Amino acid sequence: MSDDATTTPALHGAWTPEGETAPATPKVSEDAIITMLKTVFDPEIPIDIYELGLIYAVEIDDDGKVKVEMTLTTPSCPSAQELPSQVEESVRMVPGVTDVDVEVVWDPPWDQGRMSEDARLALNMY
Repeated sequence: MSDDATTTPALHGAWTPEGETAPATPKVSEDAIITMLKTVFDPEIPIDIYELGLIYAVEIDDDGKVKVEMTLTTPSCPSAQELPSQVEESVRMVPGVTDVDVEVVWDPPWDQGRMSEDARLALNMY
C-alpha cells in the first residue's frame, strides 16, 4: 500500500490581510482509490476485488464524492453484505474523499474473464 493513499498531507491555509484562508482540499486521484480497493479481499478467494474484476467503474467528482460500481462473483455470494461496506470504508480513507456511494450491479454478470492476468496466475486459471 502506498503512503500517499493512506496519509493525509499537512494542508495549511494562506494568511491574507483579511485573515487566514481555508486550506485547499486535495484532489482525489484514481490511483489512490484503486490502491485502497486493492486492500479489500474476497474472503473465499485470496485475491483482491480489483484484480478479481469485481470493480466495474469508479467515478470521482470535483468535490471529492466517489461512486463505485461493483459486482460480486454470484448473487448468492456469502460476502454480499460485507464487501460493499468494506469498499466504502477503504475508499473513505483516501485523502480528499468527501462521500462514497457503492452500488452493487449485476449486469453484466461477473465471469472469470474479468480477472486480471495476475489473478488468474495466482489461482492457476490460465
